[in-house]
Order: sequence, then C-alpha cells, then structure tokens
Amino acid sequence: MWGVIPAAGRGSRIQPLAFSKELLPVGGRERGDAQRPCAVAEYLVERLTRSGADKLCFVIGSGKSDILEYFGASYDGASIVYAVQPEPAGLCDAIFRALPLISRDETVAVGLPDTIWFPVDALSSLPDDQLSFLLFPVEQPQLFDAVAVDGERVLEIRVKQETPGTHWIWGAFKMPARVLYELHDLWLAREPHDEYIGTLVNAWLARGGRALGRKAGQTYMDVGTLDGYREAMRLLATEGGTRTGTQPAPAALLSETPP
Repeated sequence: MWGVIPAAGRGSRIQPLAFSKELLPVGGRERGDAQRPCAVAEYLVERLTRSGADKLCFVIGSGKSDILEYFGASYDGASIVYAVQPEPAGLCDAIFRALPLISRDETVAVGLPDTIWFPVDALSSLPDDQLSFLLFPVEQPQLFDAVAVDGERVLEIRVKQETPGTHWIWGAFKMPARVLYELHDLWLAREPHDEYIGTLVNAWLARGGRALGRKAGQTYMDVGTLDGYREAMRLLATEGGTRTGTQPAPAALLSETPP
C-alpha cells in the first residue's frame, strides 16, 4: 500500500520557523534506552505504516529538502520516495503529484503531516476497496472539512463552512488507486482545477461515485497553528516526560463524541 504525504505547504500559520513545519518537534520517541524529539510528521508516518503502507511518497515544495534529509530513503521498513510540487497549488495538485508512481491495482492512503490523531491504528478500520474517510469529532468543524454522512455513506464534504451541521471531519482517507485515477481525470476536466479534495469528491459523488465515512477516530489535533501545537504538547505530556508516537492517548484525554 502507498502512503501519500502532502508536505509542500509553506506553513504560514505557524511561521516563522527555521525549518519545514512537518519537522516541528512534538513529544518524544524512545530509541532503545534513549529518548529523542519526535517530528510531527513522524506521527502520520507511523500511522500509515501500522495500517499496512510499505511505500511512502512525500510531496514536497521548493526549499523543503530538510524533509528529505530527515526521513531519508526508508522509515521502519517502509521505502520512501519524494515528488515535487513546484508551486503551491492546493491539496489536490499535491496528492496527484504522486500518481505516476502508483499502479492502478494498488491501494492508497493519504494523511496530513501536521496533524496528530488517535487511535494510532484507526486507519486500519478503512476498507481497501472503496474511497473511505476516517472521521474525527472536533469542537470547531468549521475550521476543517466536515463530512455529512447517512450511516456510513458520505453525502457531502463541507469545506470550511461556517455552519457545517456536523462535528465530524475527515483526518485521513484511503482508496483503491483506480479511484485516485478517476478523481484525477475529473480534476483535469474541471476548470479551474479544484484546490480542496472535498470539492472534487463532491463532484465525483454527484456523478455516481460512492464513499464511506467511518467514525473510528477519537482525538484529532492540527499542529499547524500555535494553539494546535500547544494543545498537542499538553495532550502528549505525561508526568514522566513526553509520549512516544506508538502510545495511545490516555482515555481521559480523548475527545468526547459530540451529541
């Protein structure tokens, strides 16, 4: 399975930094008898590999070679390659930069490298044979891409709407590569090209596509803002230090499902 990691954004919400926002230290990771800081993108990489990804593609922009230097050619047994998005052109464009590497008979999972979510194995709950979204409850869904569902059938993705009518947002998604190719063909046919994956998926649904939304997520943190970074540090902190990327959040810290 491929894991696609769009990491080409400039991180303007949390700048200035002297490095890519995906390398922001958040929490720690144990290596043998020692602890070291953990880059925020490592949390997503770990979740992708735990769900079965054995090939990872970081999509990076100009000036973000530090990501390549940090992760190198492999991570916990998964091979890593890199694709380049020459200019910031939105999430859809970034994801499709990985398309030449992916054959139609494979499975693809996509997540955002400036987020941390629990449970760590939640992505494994998504099927391989259809477009499916991993959903999380949040207090401010208007800041994200909210997902309206009927049971588990996705009705609409409401991109940063002021009153989305649901507290569930997508945090990652998975699909067979043939669906990714279908979405790419539709994206090319739509002018101007969609910036957000949500508007593209809505158009795909309107043409008869079907997607699943699974409410398997419990806690979702956007570390791309200063407030989100502080919240992540608070949730990952323990009396003895910082949490490793492999440990689940304590039950007392998990977000409650809104009514």
